[in-house]
Amino acid sequence: MTSTVIYKGALRTELTHLQSGSIVENDAPTDNQGKGERFSPTDLVATALASCMLTTMGIKAQLSGWNIQLEDTKAEVTKIMKAEPRRIGGIKVHIYFPAHLQVDAKQKAILENTARTCPVERSLHPDMELDIQFTWAS
Repeated sequence: MTSTVIYKGALRTELTHLQSGSIVENDAPTDNQGKGERFSPTDLVATALASCMLTTMGIKAQLSGWNIQLEDTKAEVTKIMKAEPRRIGGIKVHIYFPAHLQVDAKQKAILENTARTCPVERSLHPDMELDIQFTWAS
């Protein structure tokens, strides 16, 4: 088992990661009867995509033996909802690499491809519109 989820009332749930004991609360979003005081379930899906992209790039850099530091690489995430049926219609992820990161053109291409093929991306429905952008500091 990976996690447990407990409904706490008032459209809030408590998610517990069993291996670490880490707890996250989430709320229904304000556009769907909620308070919007925490990540919504769909926010977590969109955010998980960016987290997975950054993590798999870090794994790729380590496994490749590259002496590069991906620390301070930042992703900005925008979730786009659709109606009928209500669902995530698209996710925009814009990844910004820090100025201290020194990579060549081949490494950039490998890292971008790694991000675009991370496990979360591969798990999303093919009809979901993904807008992935990379900004490399000069």
